[in-house]
Amino acid sequence: MKIRLICIGRNRNTHLENLISNYSGRIPHYMPFELVVIPDVKAGKSIDSERQKVMEGNMLLQQIGAGDKLILFDERGKELSSREFSEYIARQSHLVSRNLTFVIGGPYGFSQEVYQRADGKLSLSRMTFSHEMVRLFAVEQIYRAMTILRGEPYHHD
Repeated sequence: MKIRLICIGRNRNTHLENLISNYSGRIPHYMPFELVVIPDVKAGKSIDSERQKVMEGNMLLQQIGAGDKLILFDERGKELSSREFSEYIARQSHLVSRNLTFVIGGPYGFSQEVYQRADGKLSLSRMTFSHEMVRLFAVEQIYRAMTILRGEPYHHD
């Protein structure tokens, strides 16, 4: 199994991008990992928020294979502790034959088509964060899950 994290839009904050790259670079030591960045769609006079979600959704769905398990990071998703998240990944590694794909949506969320294709939703918090911060939190939690599964001292209960 390979873990993929798909994000909408490039990260403009170099400090956060350095941290994201740091954690993203550590994950492949444990499991194949890929960070995919899809260009963002800029809303304007001709593109409202609903149309933007549909356009982003179409680009997202093109990245998802038939055998991929698709999990959305969504504010209405299930909240897990870090240990529960690591156990979730461990279970999926035995069930998913291809990719376990996590997705961080654009500023307006996901289109109905993406919600319909999704196999589940997880929430990092009920609070709202910038997409750049969510990207950092997601890669750090994936890395933390790997260290928990290996019994390494990174995580403290």
